Amino acid sequence: MPASIRLSVPVLLRAAVVLAMSGVGIPLLFAAGSQAASSDEAPFLQENDAAMTKMMADMSIRPTGDVDRDFVAMMVPHHQGAIDMAQAELRYGLNEQLRRIAQEIVVEQQQEIVAMYLARGQPLPPSTPAPDQQEPASSSAGGADAMSHHGTRMNMPSHTQKEPQ
Repeated sequence: MPASIRLSVPVLLRAAVVLAMSGVGIPLLFAAGSQAASSDEAPFLQENDAAMTKMMADMSIRPTGDVDRDFVAMMVPHHQGAIDMAQAELRYGLNEQLRRIAQEIVVEQQQEIVAMYLARGQPLPPSTPAPDQQEPASSSAGGADAMSHHGTRMNMPSHTQKEPQ
């Protein structure tokens, strides 16, 4: 690779990061891409645009003077944005390899969010199902049973399981 190209790559990367951090390029990027996109792709592009716009807005924090706190405050929305984009791939994508990667992104980014909260000694945010998951069925009056919200039996010792009613 010629030296002039090697030198320009870091400059271009820095410019892309600055543009992305400003949030200005995101709508333009998706607007330009959506003109050539099929109508089948429109919901995917809309979800990704919304995820990136929310991520960029949520990453814009007022510094507190606590580097660790500020790092977590910026990285959690960054990771959540990756989760939201991966979920859009899972909803609309057809490539099985990319769908597996998207599933891994969801799991890994959720784990890293939890790890950051725990490292800071912060309480974990409330758990909510992903938009493409159903709400768990309400449990019986006696409390939790041995059935998952998908209706399959969990692998638990027999003395702890209740029979479905």
